[in-house]
Amino acid sequence: MNQTNPIILVLYYSRHGATRKLAELIAQGIESVPGVDARLRTVPAVSTVAESTAPAIPSAGAPYVDAQDLAECAGLALGSPTRFGNMASSLKYFLDGTAAEWLAGTLSGKPAVVFTSTGSLHGGQESTLLSMMIPLLHHGMMIMGLPYSNPELMTTTSGGTPYGPTHWAGVDGDKPVSDDEKRLAIAMGRRLADTAARLQGAR
Repeated sequence: MNQTNPIILVLYYSRHGATRKLAELIAQGIESVPGVDARLRTVPAVSTVAESTAPAIPSAGAPYVDAQDLAECAGLALGSPTRFGNMASSLKYFLDGTAAEWLAGTLSGKPAVVFTSTGSLHGGQESTLLSMMIPLLHHGMMIMGLPYSNPELMTTTSGGTPYGPTHWAGVDGDKPVSDDEKRLAIAMGRRLADTAARLQGAR
């Protein structure tokens, strides 16, 4: 990773790995743009036990996000599995703790995209994506979607929306990412990275 390159933060929560797969594909799309780097980060699960704390480093997957990641990023891809048509509480808990960044305008003017996975085909993919956009708008971010110039939006029989990439993981989370879902996720990462690079060059 070149420290002078713009960094796109791919921040996600994934319970069983489906959302993580999308995050990795979006990161692949980001890094297909010359001179832009992807940084994968996650958030710890919210515990139902008040005394329970997460380890400082996750046992698998991406490291936990911190304030420096938000400050250093030139753009953000935010992902969560759906929970009753909304983002997961673990991601919401993290976002609720970003008041200092909101006051400082840390994310203001930066481009952002959202992505999700669901167990059922009509399990609230679009409402979950919209729910994740709301705090990003409060942060002053510029929300981007997937244009219909991506033909997979018209042919997909699984995930994929103009609001952002999605994956239909199945009730047991055993459905692989479809070819259409894969292409849309990579295209979203590429579009985000290209936009962030252009904005960085204009400043």
